[in-house]
Amino acid sequence: MSRASILSSAVVALSAFLLSVPDRAPAAPMVSIENTDDTALFGAMRDADLRLATIAWRLATANAAICPDRAPTPGIVVHAIDQYDPGVRKQLPAIFGFEGPVAVEAVVPGSAAARAGVQANDTIEAVDGKPFVVNPAGASQANTATRDAAQRLIAAEPADRPLRLTLLRHGQKREVTVAAQPGCRSRFEMLMGPGLTASADGDIVQIGSRFFERFDDRMIAVVVAHEFSHNILHHRDRLDAAGVKRGLLSEFGRNGRLFRQTETEADLLGVILMRNAGYDPQDAVRFWREHGGEVDGGIFRSRTHPSSSARADAVAAEIAAIPAGAPTPYRPPLLDQSGAALQ
Repeated sequence: MSRASILSSAVVALSAFLLSVPDRAPAAPMVSIENTDDTALFGAMRDADLRLATIAWRLATANAAICPDRAPTPGIVVHAIDQYDPGVRKQLPAIFGFEGPVAVEAVVPGSAAARAGVQANDTIEAVDGKPFVVNPAGASQANTATRDAAQRLIAAEPADRPLRLTLLRHGQKREVTVAAQPGCRSRFEMLMGPGLTASADGDIVQIGSRFFERFDDRMIAVVVAHEFSHNILHHRDRLDAAGVKRGLLSEFGRNGRLFRQTETEADLLGVILMRNAGYDPQDAVRFWREHGGEVDGGIFRSRTHPSSSARADAVAAEIAAIPAGAPTPYRPPLLDQSGAALQ
C-alpha cells in the first residue's frame, strides 16, 4: 500500500467483557503507517492487545468476589471493521476474519470464551439473539460507534448468567454458549505512543504501548492493577465530588494532597488485586524501586504523586499487613472507603 491513516487496533480494540463506553473517554488517536507490512503490523498489535486483555481478565475475574460492581468477563477482545480507515479495510478480512462488521480479535487462554471454543477471527453476528447495529458514520471514515454498540450488547447481559453468541467462521454459523464468568467492571485499552503513560477515569484503564515494549507481563500487571484500583475505588468521581482543581493547580495544597491520597490508595489496593490473582505482590515493590523513576519522572515528577521510593515503602508495608492465612480473594479494609468522601 502507499500511505494510509489507520485507526490502530492496538488503540481501540477493547475487551468484550469491558462494559460501558463512557462519554468522557478520550477519542482514540489516528496512527499513520507508511510502507509497512500490514500482516506483521496487525499481528504485533493483536499480540499486545492480548497481553493486556489477559492481565486485565486475570485481575478482574480473580477479584470478582470483592467487587460490588461486576460485569460479564468472557475473555474476548472484539473489534469492528469500520473502526479502521476505509483505505485498509479491504485487507482486513484476510488478517482478522471479518465476515461481518464485528469480529473477535483475540481470546484469552483459559477463559470461559476459550473453553467454549470461541476463536480469534470468529465473526460475532449477535449476542443472545440480538444483532449488532452498524453505525453509518463508519462508512466513509474510521468510527468506533459500531464497536461500542457491540460492547453495549455484551454489557447488557447479566454477569452471573451464560453468554450466548452467534458466530460465523468460513461461512459456517454456530451458536456458542459461554459460561458465566463475572469480573470487576472496567474497560481496558492500549494507547500507541512513545511515553510510559497510564491512566484511569472511572470507566476505562489506558496503558501506553511503550510498557509492552519495555516490560514483561509481571511488571505491566503492577501498572494495570494500580489503574484498575482507581476505577474500583471510584477515585475520579470522589475527586470531582471533593471539588479538586486539575491542570496547573492540581499539585498544590489540598488538591495535591487529595491526588496523592488516591494514588497511594490505588497502590495499596493494586497489590491486593495482584495477590488475589496469583501474581507476586512483591513485584510491585520491585517495580517502584527499580523502575519508578522511569514512570513518574524522578525528580521532575508531578507532586500529585508520591515519590517512587515512598510508593515502594507503602506497598511493602501493605503486603506485610495482610493477615496470616488470609483467604483468597482477600478483601482489604480499604474497599470499605470506596464510597467515602475524600477530605
